[in-house]
Amino acid sequence: MILLRSALHNAGVLAVGFAIAYLGAWLDRLLGIARFHATLAIAVGWLLVAAGFLLRMWATWWLYRNQMSVISLAPQGTLVTTGPYRYSRNPLYLGGNVFIFFGAALVLGSPMALAITALHLPLVDLFIRREEKQLERSFGGEWLHYRQSVRRWL
Repeated sequence: MILLRSALHNAGVLAVGFAIAYLGAWLDRLLGIARFHATLAIAVGWLLVAAGFLLRMWATWWLYRNQMSVISLAPQGTLVTTGPYRYSRNPLYLGGNVFIFFGAALVLGSPMALAITALHLPLVDLFIRREEKQLERSFGGEWLHYRQSVRRWL
């Protein structure tokens, strides 16, 4: 059941990633920007999409396994520092906003989708920093130790 919940949750992230890539491809056509069709870029794109999906599956499975919510506006009661969270403090953002979004842009060969993805990452980083302040207030020293031990992205 947890695996199915993880897959369904992350199918939505895949859809958003490809929707942004299609938006980028539409903007490419509108602005007269040539798309690229390199086999290597497409292959790397599919690898990034697969890696991002699998990373997100692992991270959501790990949260569900610990009776936590993937999307929560309120701070949760547990600081998860194991599983994929021992390598990255943000495997969900890394898998989706970086790997899946960049991968989908490469699959479609869209320069604008690559630009949109790159431009939205500083906004994601601001959101993460806000979340980190909440985590510090909620978990204090435990959070500070984790923050020093594990990188924000990779």
